[in-house]
Amino acid sequence: MFSGIVEGMGTVVAIDKEQENVHLTLECDFVNELKIDQSLSHNGVCLTVVKRTDKTYTVTAIKETLLKSNLGLLKVGDKVNLERSMPINGRLDGHIVQGHVDQTAVCQKVEEADGSWYYTFTYDFDIAKARQGYMTVEKGSVCVNGVSLTVVNAKDNSFQVAIIPYTQEHTNFHTFEPGSVINIEFDIIGKYLSRLNTYNQ
Repeated sequence: MFSGIVEGMGTVVAIDKEQENVHLTLECDFVNELKIDQSLSHNGVCLTVVKRTDKTYTVTAIKETLLKSNLGLLKVGDKVNLERSMPINGRLDGHIVQGHVDQTAVCQKVEEADGSWYYTFTYDFDIAKARQGYMTVEKGSVCVNGVSLTVVNAKDNSFQVAIIPYTQEHTNFHTFEPGSVINIEFDIIGKYLSRLNTYNQ
């Protein structure tokens, strides 16, 4: 489990395709603290460390992950938001994030707001999935590229988030522009409540 509080950014240094899998090799500041079999969130996607050197580590994304996320669009040199799994005695500074990306969204607009930024995202809306909690709600939580954020201006197929300067600088949000594809994970609590509600009707 994760909290959506990004620890830092990794840099993609190699991409190797093997059948329908993609092996991603990255550099990051805490690579020497990583272990084989450890879970690590990459733009919100939970992946397992399968190889490590003194300077790099490697994870593998399978077909299902590539279909649901933006990891298949990564290029050498791209920055990736990273978070190690939350310790059981840690503080939940963000919200409960599973690392199971639901789908991608597209950045439509970036607006500067006198020291902060508003980002507008759109996503494919499905009413049946929305009834199961795959949606955003005003002032609810959403995970965008691994970052725990509060939703504003929630609509059927779009939402906005407000970004403070620290988040802008210390995550890959500063690379987003109209057309950028990002990962979203809807709130797991909302999914459970929506699912339970279907049995009470």
